[in-house]
Amino acid sequence: MASVDSRGDSYDNTLAEAFNSLFKAECIRNSAMRPKGGWASIRDVEIAVAQYADWFDERRLHGQIGMVPPAEAET
Repeated sequence: MASVDSRGDSYDNTLAEAFNSLFKAECIRNSAMRPKGGWASIRDVEIAVAQYADWFDERRLHGQIGMVPPAEAET
């Protein structure tokens, strides 16, 4: 019997895959985020990921909430 919801099909991971694509474009492949000469170590990537997550969660302007940062919209 087929499932009536979308668990287990291609729509199940859509949000995660969209965020992953955005993350790679904005953080990993973005020359402004990447150190000159590329990432020197895993630690450098970990720091960039933490900085990106902080920006994404706290300071980016979000169109769906009136072009204010998510942290501001929460308060």
